Amino acid sequence: MQSALLKHNVQEFIKSNTYTDITALALQKNPFSGIAWPEVLNQVAARKKAEVKLPTWFAANNIIYPSKVSVEQTSSEIAAKYKSSLISGNSLIDLTGGFGVDDFYFAKRVKNVLYCEINAELSAIVAHNFEMLGVDNITCMPGDSLEILKLKNQKWDYIYIDPSRRHDGKGKVFMLKDCLPNVPALLNTYFEFTNTVLIKTAPLLDITAGLTELKWVKEIHIVAVNNEVKELLWRLEKNFSGTPLLFAVNLTEDASEIFETSLADAPEAHYSMPMQYLYEPNSAIMKSGAFNAVGIHYKLSKLHKHSHLYTSDTLIDFPGRRFKIDEQLPFQKQALKRYEGNKLNITTRNFLLSVAEIKKKWKIKDGGNTYAFFTTDLNGDKKVLFCTKV
Repeated sequence: MQSALLKHNVQEFIKSNTYTDITALALQKNPFSGIAWPEVLNQVAARKKAEVKLPTWFAANNIIYPSKVSVEQTSSEIAAKYKSSLISGNSLIDLTGGFGVDDFYFAKRVKNVLYCEINAELSAIVAHNFEMLGVDNITCMPGDSLEILKLKNQKWDYIYIDPSRRHDGKGKVFMLKDCLPNVPALLNTYFEFTNTVLIKTAPLLDITAGLTELKWVKEIHIVAVNNEVKELLWRLEKNFSGTPLLFAVNLTEDASEIFETSLADAPEAHYSMPMQYLYEPNSAIMKSGAFNAVGIHYKLSKLHKHSHLYTSDTLIDFPGRRFKIDEQLPFQKQALKRYEGNKLNITTRNFLLSVAEIKKKWKIKDGGNTYAFFTTDLNGDKKVLFCTKV
């Protein structure tokens, strides 16, 4: 099937139809003999998915894609590049290779990478793609990665693993012990072959639960792309016994926001009523739970213990959104009446109503340049802060 997909006329068709509606395309007659129409359609759909997420693959010639779902589930290049910044050395073995995006970037930082993938067809696709991308320091081995690890019987600078969140018997799962492979149960085996294990997990995994299931955790990296948390990275070092460091990372094409703290208990936050400026942490910090630490680090006051909004009288750089507070109103029907029917960008933090309920109650539409934060102040009073984005 690979050879049929790589024919010049098939590749040209895939490229020229990247932006064609896939449903409409599916109704057309298959113009190619010797290749199933769904296979061609999958290449078109998967290539379109790769345009933003995997621009290197999208730009290269003669790339073969697995299913569209596999492309959706793989790391984005921007996240893989960040991941690779955490490593260096001579050797890395990836026990759950997938589409190989992480390994493409690992290979820029490590002399030799071994890619393991139990799906032999996917392994062959990835090996072909690495050749098309000019990568010559990644070896692809299909088969059970645990058996390959034992067969190779060597020390690796890093073992990397991205356990599957889908379990044949349990469906989609969130505890590490329910993922495939069962990393907590296999850690002792892994550490026979390395001193450093890097684990990628789903963003929904609770950090406290992960710390309970794992041992020797030295670092946790919460990685968001364009303010959407995409993955958690756990760096484990053999016999590490200190307090883990926590990195809340928000990546964009132009820049990155990185907030570093320790999982040790932070001192009590400072609280105040709203001042001139308001700060809303990015999604990685929100996931981290380091609400006191971020306020103390940036010398900001919190509005309330559970509101997770910060304020100051002078504007500072901050890993998140920044606003100038234009008006403060008590949450009262009469006070808000003049905003009825207006356009507002509404956010709720530690508030008794949801965004949907507020919009319905005052007939508010999304949009405009005014941002309204419905929240609770340090006295427990409900307030609305009308702001302009800085």
